[in-house]
Order: sequence, then structure tokens, then C-alpha cells
Amino acid sequence: MVYRSGMELFDLSRTVARPLFGQVAYPWQILGLLEAFVLDLGPRLGSDFEQVAPLVWVGRGSTVDSLAALRGPAIVGRDCRLGPGTFLRNAVLAGDGCVLGNSSEFKNCLLFDDCQVPHFSYVGDSLLGWRVHFGAGVIASNYKAGGSEVSVVWEGVKTPTGRNKLGVLAGDRADVGSQSVLNPGTILGRDSIVYPLVSLRGTVPESTIVKTADPATWVRKRP
Repeated sequence: MVYRSGMELFDLSRTVARPLFGQVAYPWQILGLLEAFVLDLGPRLGSDFEQVAPLVWVGRGSTVDSLAALRGPAIVGRDCRLGPGTFLRNAVLAGDGCVLGNSSEFKNCLLFDDCQVPHFSYVGDSLLGWRVHFGAGVIASNYKAGGSEVSVVWEGVKTPTGRNKLGVLAGDRADVGSQSVLNPGTILGRDSIVYPLVSLRGTVPESTIVKTADPATWVRKRP
């Protein structure tokens, strides 16, 4: 397989999941490999990690609130913060320096280093690149009404993913405003910004500011 997009969306040096990208043609295919990867890697992480629950490993310097719920398999990196009500399930791999905030749910997703999802969010079947930030209440929706296959706009072409659950692919440093909804199969280019309260679908080019769901209102960021 030839992976088609590693460096366009993600700095692969910012995740321990880098080997997975060599096994797939498209990044969303990693989601089908994530559980097995976490189960294999967890027991081999070494002294910087502690198994805090069945099939859940947490790195040195991380804090986990007593009201967080962690259902394995899951790996949380070093120097992370998990707030009250944080819920991890169905294979989660979070890198170093991440914030998985209060009353936020994470399901079958990969977070690169330094991601921040601090308040009241849902992140399902998604890939969040290095230093991605979600404002309060952002929803990465992963399931279409009726449960049909999710397609994405990939290199300008509508492309079937083979998945009926797929959230967002958020490139490095993407920033999403509070209460926005990222509909299934949304792709955010590197350094993109989504304004608050936007219900977004489709593919956003890198360094683009999304003011509304209408692409005619999108503008390029100033250099």
C-alpha cells in the first residue's frame, strides 16, 4: 500500500502510532487497526507508564480525575490531564501533553501529542493531529442518520471509506470554535480555523478560516 497523505495532514513524528500509517492507503483505515495496536503496545510501554485499570495505561506526569471513566483498551501519554467526567472507550490512543477534558467522551480515536479537547465534547472514530484544539462543546459526529457508509472528499474526489462510522480528520493545529458540529467524514486541513456554532461537512483546505458552512464565505489566513 502507498499511504496518501501523511505529511499533508499530520506530523507523524508526533504520535507513537506512526507505524500504522505505513500499513494503510488512507488515514481513516487506521481506525480499524487501532484496538489491536493499543493492546500490543500497552504491555511494552515501560516504566514511564502505569496500568491504572484493565487494559488502560497512563504515562508519567499525567493526572486523572477520580470521576473519569476509562474503559480499555486505551493509552494516555505523559503529562496529560483528564478531567471529571472524561470517558474513554473502544480503543483510544492519546499522545503526550493532551487535555481530555471534563464531560468529554472519546471513542475509537487517535490524538496526536498536545491535543486539547477540554470541555463537553464528543470525539468518535476520529484522528486529531498535533496541537489540535476544540472549543467547549465541539462534536465530532461519527454516524449518519440511517447508518449508511461515510464518504469523504479526498483530493477533490468523493471517496467511499468503507466505514459507517467516521468522525473528523483534523490536521495539525486545526482550531474549532465552541459548539461547532463536525459532521461525519469532515476533513480539516492543517492550521484551519472553524468559527463557533458552525455545522460543517466536507473538506477544508489548510490555512483556511471557516466562518459558515457555505464555502463561499471561507477565506485564507493571512501569512
